[in-house]
Amino acid sequence: MDDAVVEAVGALVPGGALRGELDRHGRKSRWIEAGEGAPAVVLDAPSAGSSMMWTPVLAPLARCTRVIAYDRAGLGLSDPVPRLSLDSAVEDLTALLSRAGGGPCVLVGNSWGGQLAELVAWARPDLVAGLVLLDPSHEEFQPWAGRMAEGTYARQLAVRTSLRLTGRSNHRRAVREASRASDDPGVRELLVTAWLAASGSRQQVRTAVDEYRMIVKATPEIRRRRAASRLPDVPVTVLSASRGMPQGMRRRWTELQKSVAASVAGGEHAVVPAAGHYIQSSRPDVVTQAVLAVLGRAGHTG
Repeated sequence: MDDAVVEAVGALVPGGALRGELDRHGRKSRWIEAGEGAPAVVLDAPSAGSSMMWTPVLAPLARCTRVIAYDRAGLGLSDPVPRLSLDSAVEDLTALLSRAGGGPCVLVGNSWGGQLAELVAWARPDLVAGLVLLDPSHEEFQPWAGRMAEGTYARQLAVRTSLRLTGRSNHRRAVREASRASDDPGVRELLVTAWLAASGSRQQVRTAVDEYRMIVKATPEIRRRRAASRLPDVPVTVLSASRGMPQGMRRRWTELQKSVAASVAGGEHAVVPAAGHYIQSSRPDVVTQAVLAVLGRAGHTG
């Protein structure tokens, strides 16, 4: 299936790109993929994000192995799920790994995408060859939750998300991200078109808001699952951002992220200089190196 995202990513990646899709009980779960090799690398975006958030690292990774940039239900070009829940998110990503991954995969997740990668690794360790978690969310870090009721918290996030994903704000973001991914004016134009196709529709914004609410509501269950589970004995690298948050909050979040790496024998943690929360955007070089290192430790074959 040809689309704006396939065209844009294909212009970035030698050998082009393909659209993949999986039937999930009558709805389509979709992703963009490029490259060849094993293990495959599966990229899961932050909350409210789409596969387009991975354009800064897609080309260098696709030169080395097969790369799958995944759109969760209702985001990017994936169909929405009738009722979004923690289980539906885990089951969708698990289905992609088991039916499209071609064997155990290296999971790379940013923010909520990183925490979702942990949840899948706890549930199906046999599907995971390695983990790279980029400033991953953690159920014990909720800087607003202690000061306002859950409903108010969710409404605040809903407003912020709607503003970021719609209108001129979304277009400015698309232009900014396209300029980071390519110096070619023609490719940048394709990337902007693809960004706008993958974000900003009424359905995509509604799903982004619902996802924030679901994550907040699921906090006790995520806490329970962490206490009852452990990550598989695979290469794990956790990267923490260094910018974009008051220092006290940043230290606390970084310590939680460090504890995730420490929970695995040989787990690695690093704070990335000059990196904002979306590390793949602000420091794609560091993310690319980290993923390739985990691939090597996971027994990559080109």
